[in-house]
Amino acid sequence: MKAIKILLVDDDIKNSMLLKRFIESEGYEVTYANNGRVGLEMYREIRPDLILLDINMPELDGFEMARIIRQNDKRVIIFFLTDRTDKVDRLHGFSLKGNDYIPKPFYPEELIAKINERFESMTVNQDVEYQLGDTIFRPNLSSLTYRGETHSLSVRQTEILQMLADNLGNTVERDVILDRIWGDSSYSNSLALNVQITYIRRMLTDPSVSIASIKKRGYILSVK
Repeated sequence: MKAIKILLVDDDIKNSMLLKRFIESEGYEVTYANNGRVGLEMYREIRPDLILLDINMPELDGFEMARIIRQNDKRVIIFFLTDRTDKVDRLHGFSLKGNDYIPKPFYPEELIAKINERFESMTVNQDVEYQLGDTIFRPNLSSLTYRGETHSLSVRQTEILQMLADNLGNTVERDVILDRIWGDSSYSNSLALNVQITYIRRMLTDPSVSIASIKKRGYILSVK
């Protein structure tokens, strides 16, 4: 099986080398860059499956690096690893279509668990396809196709939409979505969920498909 490629971008060289060895011991292929400019060059060279991205870095910060990458690549998974934990920063990270936002310090085992879960869920979803009205939703490609027009979803948006599609016509509780995808139902994560639902709605251009909000409960995906 082809090794999963991870790009670690962080200017803390000492701790990054420890983290790199820890991740490699789990069977992943890890490339390291010590700032955003080098990280962007390495991204273009190796085309990783996952980027572990610090925010405060010289030459090019993590937010700007993510913004540049997301202009053309909606596929690669981006985890922000940072000590910037304010709500504004977290929401900005998710607005750049980051897939996770992990505050420092963290346990390496926690990060590995998140990485393993992410790629295991992608493997499970490999052959699943949903017909929603005239829209085709392919989780393995993170795509929505309607009348020849395709929109790309982030991995997090894909996971949310798949939860709704698996429960078509039924309410999916907010706390269930938050616990499964973010790991907890904190206020900041709840705001991030609102943002992701807004993005998904914009990409569901089929007028027969809609996501309704049920006040203080959750969401319903419906097809007329």
